[in-house]
Amino acid sequence: MSEVRDASAQARRFGKTREARAASMLEDCTELIADLHAARGEARMTDIASCLGVAHPTASKAIARLKREGLVVTTPYRGVFLTPAGESMANRARRRHRLVVDLLIAVGAPAEAAEADAEGIEHYVSEATLAAFAAFLQKRR
Repeated sequence: MSEVRDASAQARRFGKTREARAASMLEDCTELIADLHAARGEARMTDIASCLGVAHPTASKAIARLKREGLVVTTPYRGVFLTPAGESMANRARRRHRLVVDLLIAVGAPAEAAEADAEGIEHYVSEATLAAFAAFLQKRR
């Protein structure tokens, strides 16, 4: 009986990882679009592709998915714009990213490594773990 429970728990953990992997692209793209708008006043497909390090067709597919999910709208010759749901996702992703970076730096990781590592960790960490990170950092202040 314990094997079934263990297998079931493991299956849930793997399922959460698969969900996080699928959501990571959406989160990264919405965060990037928000950053591009803040820095440049617009988010053009070429800029999105360049910042993600992918080809234009790959960025176009990602934007098409964001549109299907209701996270962005596009306007011909004007770029990509976040919907309120997209803005909310971008803000959540940015807060999670910053919290993970701050924790990694607090435990001794170099700033550049912390930024790079947070790009992966931020998508897989649970809300409970994020709360623990925040509590740890708060105690240090």
